[in-house]
Amino acid sequence: MDYEMDIEPMGPQVTVREAEPNRVDFKLSSVDLAFANSLRRVILAEVPTMAIDLVEIERNTSVLPDEFLAHRLGLIPLNSKNCDQDVQYTRDCDCENHCARCSVTLTLHARCTGEDIMRVYARDLAVSGERANEWVGSPVVGDANGTGPLICKLRRGQEVKMTCIAKKGIAKEHAKWAPTAAVGFEYDPHNKLRHVDYWYEEDPIKEWPVSQNAAWEAAPAPDESFDYDAVPNKFYIDVESIGNLEPDTIIQQGIVVLQRKLATVISSLTETGEGDRNGMGGAEDEDMMGMRSPDAYEPPEGIDGGFTAYANGGQSAWGASATTPYGATPYGQSGFGF
Repeated sequence: MDYEMDIEPMGPQVTVREAEPNRVDFKLSSVDLAFANSLRRVILAEVPTMAIDLVEIERNTSVLPDEFLAHRLGLIPLNSKNCDQDVQYTRDCDCENHCARCSVTLTLHARCTGEDIMRVYARDLAVSGERANEWVGSPVVGDANGTGPLICKLRRGQEVKMTCIAKKGIAKEHAKWAPTAAVGFEYDPHNKLRHVDYWYEEDPIKEWPVSQNAAWEAAPAPDESFDYDAVPNKFYIDVESIGNLEPDTIIQQGIVVLQRKLATVISSLTETGEGDRNGMGGAEDEDMMGMRSPDAYEPPEGIDGGFTAYANGGQSAWGASATTPYGATPYGQSGFGF
């Protein structure tokens, strides 16, 4: 029998529209807006990468100040392949400062000896010492000339010599750890849901042309009634990597970060063990309550026959307007003797 079945797809659906070495454009469907936007935000800010975080400058006779050079070095993309598993955060490492498990050491030494201007590029950064794997920490060189980003220019006699420490981090801490240059995100290109109000002078259709994503959805009819229950379920995402991670790796690691976050929330909400937020069990709580019991209170040594606020009517050891080591109490009689 030849027949068709109209079955709703179960779970997220991904359609890859374009794929390049450092860019991927895909359509994500059968998910809600919250999930799609969460994935976008995680890709932008919480995928771990490697970046230069500490610069020890031994010699700098260029025209650029030390701080300027350190800032430029921090923004150079470094290979971050498998750094999420192989490299530890420095704050979690057992070492005193940094080591091969949580950092990568790079050196830069350049001196201009000729009359022409000498250009120092990212390719001149050399990895020294041990590192977590064979890729992590190497400068990303993806241009046609094979040089990488320009660091500085030197004239005759000028020299730069420094040691750079690359560490693992996320873009939430600093933008230098960002894995992407941009993440395009669009839904409802025809604006059927009226989530956007276009300002226009005469004709919004002419003044606001639709994007290329509009070709992937049917345009609304002019007399089509507005659906108040409609929600977006198709999202067009364009991820552009800066070269430290491949685009598909960025997306996969973003999903892993989301899973960890959700697992933490679920674990906190469904925690049914005997321990509470302070890590104390029920039996211990009862013991502590027994220690704080008013009936078990004994007056401090040196106070004979004194009463506390917890027993015998609440009269204090000093009584109302009694002479205390600090002078007479001027407040009169109270339930607590103050």
